[in-house]
Amino acid sequence: MIGTKRRTPGMIVAGLAVGFAGTAAGAPKNELRLMTIDPGHFHAALVHRDSYPDVSPRVDIYAPVGMDLIDHLKRVARFNLRPDNPTAWQIEVHTGPDFFARMKKERPGNIVVISGKNRGKIDYIQGSISAGFHVLVDKPWILRSEDLPRLKATLDAADKTGRIALDLMTERFEISSLLQKELVSDPEIFGQIQPGTSQQPSVYMESVHHLMKVVSGVPNIRPTWFFDTAQQGEGLNDIGTHLVDLVSWTLFPTQALDAEKDIKILSAQRWPTLIPRANFQRVTGEKDFPDFLAKDVKADALEYFSNTLVTYAVRGVHTRLNIVWDWEAPAGSGDRHFAFYKGTRARIEIRQGKAEKFRPEVYVVPNDPKDGAAVLAAVRKRLGALQSRYPGVALQEAAGEGRLDIPDRLRTVHEEHFAQVARRFFDYVKTPGTMPAWEKSQMLAKYYVTTRGTDLSRLGPVKVAERLGPK
Repeated sequence: MIGTKRRTPGMIVAGLAVGFAGTAAGAPKNELRLMTIDPGHFHAALVHRDSYPDVSPRVDIYAPVGMDLIDHLKRVARFNLRPDNPTAWQIEVHTGPDFFARMKKERPGNIVVISGKNRGKIDYIQGSISAGFHVLVDKPWILRSEDLPRLKATLDAADKTGRIALDLMTERFEISSLLQKELVSDPEIFGQIQPGTSQQPSVYMESVHHLMKVVSGVPNIRPTWFFDTAQQGEGLNDIGTHLVDLVSWTLFPTQALDAEKDIKILSAQRWPTLIPRANFQRVTGEKDFPDFLAKDVKADALEYFSNTLVTYAVRGVHTRLNIVWDWEAPAGSGDRHFAFYKGTRARIEIRQGKAEKFRPEVYVVPNDPKDGAAVLAAVRKRLGALQSRYPGVALQEAAGEGRLDIPDRLRTVHEEHFAQVARRFFDYVKTPGTMPAWEKSQMLAKYYVTTRGTDLSRLGPVKVAERLGPK
């Protein structure tokens, strides 16, 4: 019977040895060993895209039996089976209705990985911290502003007990975001951030994602609960966490933020993406809309409220975020990111349109053509100083603006960023006291924006926002 007797291996899933375990032995002292709780999102598997020399290949999964678990095992198995640089993960599966209580009792590892249904995720995080585990958690941690006090209490408990609780902020490892941050921080290039206004913000980010996509070479089948905003969250709840994080990380690096004092939510609106029945069948593999989505089905299409436009001020800097979920990207393209910061000397942009072959590129647009030569000379100076970290990055000039030439060897794909975050997390776990103190306050500020902004968007009429990014 699954979950009562130990059998190793219990089954083979496309090259992945899977044992069904009952009582598990604890992790050896000083060894990093992972446990995964109810992996319902493909991001849980991406943590295993690479192997880590300081992390045990054994992973214990605690979850109910279902397609979420099976899909997760298949994804990890593909990493073990790939011809180039295969991994060697060994999985022990623990199932049953009491899986979370069993994990806390059996304690086969010391790190909990959480990426699944977003509603109730804070329960797993808080329970894991209370049980003495470190946690590596996919966004979002909370969906409701009512849970902000619980989030703070959980982070306070982690501080008190020396546990590491880290958000999987993968976009910080995107080379275009790293270079944009470097240029914004240089007064000779950027000047100072302008405060802007609600109508003319100084920071704008637009993120366009797609519901039907290919991940690691195969179609990404989404579970039906993904389309329940009560479980998954709306656009600002989910993707918005990355954008809010990038704004604070870029403008106020290493600085603590006070959400109540430093942030003011000014306006917000929401609108749905319509998913006809045939498209829903394609993306989920299910024959029909489940009963829990019936209230959102109109004229044989699901109204999926996944889009949010929010304007807020952080320390007086007016910021607008536009989060969009389209159905499927046109051939040759993919998810798109557009972002600008307006300084007193120049505007620093990331564009990812057809002109960029749908790759994110960094631009420097001087405010005053008369000052353009000096601004671009400052960019060259800065890039020269960055060669040890970003070798080969150069400046190309055209039509009065500059574009950074980023070598392919510095570019990484979205899937690779998960291992980069994981390695940093493991370093924090191995070396207590090295996780920056400002991370906690910026996380609280981030979820203040995403939850309060979502609250505000639900109060107004449904609208469709304009897009400023390149097509």
